[in-house]
Amino acid sequence: MKAPHDQHFLTDKKAIERIASAADVSGKHVLEIGPGEGPLTRALLDHGAIVTAIELDPDLIEYLNNRFHREIRAGDLTLIHGNAVKCVYPPFDISVSNLPYSASSKITFRLLEAGFEEAILMYQKEFGQRMIAPPGTPGVGRLSIMVQTYAKAKPIMQLSARAFSPPPAVQSWVMRIIPREPPHPINDHQFYALVVRELFSYRRKTIRKALRISAGIIGKECVAAIEENIPEEILKKRPEELLLSDFAKIANAGYSGKPE
Repeated sequence: MKAPHDQHFLTDKKAIERIASAADVSGKHVLEIGPGEGPLTRALLDHGAIVTAIELDPDLIEYLNNRFHREIRAGDLTLIHGNAVKCVYPPFDISVSNLPYSASSKITFRLLEAGFEEAILMYQKEFGQRMIAPPGTPGVGRLSIMVQTYAKAKPIMQLSARAFSPPPAVQSWVMRIIPREPPHPINDHQFYALVVRELFSYRRKTIRKALRISAGIIGKECVAAIEENIPEEILKKRPEELLLSDFAKIANAGYSGKPE
C-alpha cells in the first residue's frame, strides 16, 4: 500500500518490537497516531495495550478495520478517522507513535497539552536534536524551550531509512518523553507559550526589540511591565541566549502587567 500524507511505513520487525516494548503498555490506554498498515498497532496489542489509533487516510482506515476486526469488536482497539493535528484526543496513558514528519511539532505540542504518563515517539533525527538542544545554545528554538519546560526528552534509538517503506531521505530518532512540572514557576501557562512563540518569531532580534514588535499580540501593558522589571542584560540578549529561567521571568513579568 502506498504511503500517503507524509507517512513512511515502519517495516523493520526488530525495530517495531523494540518500540512496542520501550514502555510498559500492558493494561494501559495507548494513543497511536498514524498507524499506517498497523504493524506497531499489532505489536502494542500483543503487549496487552488498549489502543486508540488516529488515522487520516480513509483507505488505511478501511484496511485497519478489516485487519483488526476481532480486536475492535473485543474493545481492545478503537480507530478514529481524523486529523491528529485537529481532532479531539481521547483520554490516554501513553502515546506510542510513528509521527508524520510534517506535523511532528503541532502534534507534540498537542500531546503535551493533553497530558500523559510517557510517550515513545518517532521523529526525524534533526527534529529530535532540536527538541533536546540546550537553552542558551544556537540550536535552541521554540520547540526546545516548550518541550524542556514541561518534559524530559531523550533519544532511545536511531533508525536508518532502510527500516521504512518507502525509505525517507533522513534518519529517524525514537524519543522517550516523560512530562514533569516546570523547573521554574510559571504564573500563566498560556501566556508563557505566547511569549516563547513570539520571541522565537524574531529570534535574530534582541528580546527588547522582539517584544516591541510583538506588542500588538502580547499586549502593550505586558511589554511595558517586562521592560520595567526585567534586567537590561536579559533584554539585550537574543532568544537563543536565554535559559529556561529567563523565559519564565519574562513571561511572569509580562503577565503581572495584564489589565484586570
